[in-house]
Amino acid sequence: MAVMLPTTEHALLRRVATEQSTGRAPSLVAAVIRDGELAWWGARGEVAGARPDTGTLYRIGSITKSLVAVVVLRLRDEGRLALSDPLDTHVPGTAFGELTIAQLLSHTGGLTSESPGSWWERSPGGDWDDLNGDLGREELKHRPGRRFHYSNVGYGVLGELVARLRGTSWLDSVRTEVLAPLGMHRTTDRPTGAHAQGFAVHPFADVVLPEPAHDAGAMAPAGQLWSCVDDLAAFTAFVGGDTGEVLHPDTVAEMREAAMIDDSGPWSAGYGLGLQLARVHGTRLAGHTGSMPGFLATTMTDPATGTGALALANATGGVGILSLVADLVATADEQEPRLPAEWRPAPVPDGLLELTGLWHWGPAPHHLRVLPNGWLDLRPAAGAGRASRFRPLDGDRWLGLDGYYSGETLTVHRNTDGTARYLDLATFIFTRTPYDPAVPVPGGVDDGGWRG
Repeated sequence: MAVMLPTTEHALLRRVATEQSTGRAPSLVAAVIRDGELAWWGARGEVAGARPDTGTLYRIGSITKSLVAVVVLRLRDEGRLALSDPLDTHVPGTAFGELTIAQLLSHTGGLTSESPGSWWERSPGGDWDDLNGDLGREELKHRPGRRFHYSNVGYGVLGELVARLRGTSWLDSVRTEVLAPLGMHRTTDRPTGAHAQGFAVHPFADVVLPEPAHDAGAMAPAGQLWSCVDDLAAFTAFVGGDTGEVLHPDTVAEMREAAMIDDSGPWSAGYGLGLQLARVHGTRLAGHTGSMPGFLATTMTDPATGTGALALANATGGVGILSLVADLVATADEQEPRLPAEWRPAPVPDGLLELTGLWHWGPAPHHLRVLPNGWLDLRPAAGAGRASRFRPLDGDRWLGLDGYYSGETLTVHRNTDGTARYLDLATFIFTRTPYDPAVPVPGGVDDGGWRG
């Protein structure tokens, strides 16, 4: 485990202690993750008469959804499905087969939030046929794609999708494809060994009431799993980009992209593909919160710094667990800010150095640089504007990775002697001099040229 400064550790523990005390949690355990490993952990309260440790299991609720989403993205990367596929393509026979896989992942399909009947989180669950039989057209609460509407049911449906495409249960797929490769060996659908009992805390007295923990059946992909600090530390690092062989880092970055945000004001919450997004004090975090009767859980990572944090509590409410986790990330980064990476000379692939320097989009000057990994970076010479990085495709073609030009192609056109003549980026022509008349500028260049 990495070591943090004593002053940082005390500040982190004090924040946890304050939350456990004011939130009246029977127990609360939290951790900070850096460089892909546990950097600090602390706990307050008791589980079965002892302080919880990094192996004590708690229910993690909707963090389960993120693990299911990872399997769905693996299926996409394998070519088994497309995110634009309607559900009917893979799970025919539902009343909402037009919803796409992406809409289910991002809670934008308009599907009802809870399954019909008794509240699923406190009731034993039935199988897929039972769930599907209860879901009619009336369970579409909004026009598909119109808005974000959190849907536990949607992840029950995705669990069935995984089961059909893998030929095994969603749980076995998650175990084999995500938990085992990440070393999350304690994460399970039912608790074994040291685990916390879930409690409701009375609002007006310091007494507790045990909460039930049923098997949710077909709704289990929405929130069934139990986990611990050690295991969730690995998943927190995964969300930050330490993905191992489970998913390509580009795919995890795609999961972190905002598919929808809360537009009721300056955005503070959003959702990607199986991951929640939060903006706290100007910092953009990605991960997921979780709650089940008797339990609260959160894991969040700042992709910009690589610092993540998690917290687990055995209380139905009272603990501001997302705020706690965001504060742990902020404390770690404020008290122990990362040093910039050392600059070192880097080789430039053949032919790229001559592409660098000044280019003009019309009269606007831009700088083109070669990055240490051999990618290109194009941005305005001064001030804000459209900027993007590009990775090589083939020959003189490059793919835009971010910003306005994400997904667009940059093509280098050359003179007969092989020197770069102009750049064509999504029909925008970049020239070495402003509006060079010698290249095919769209609309042409006035024959009179520049004038005073």
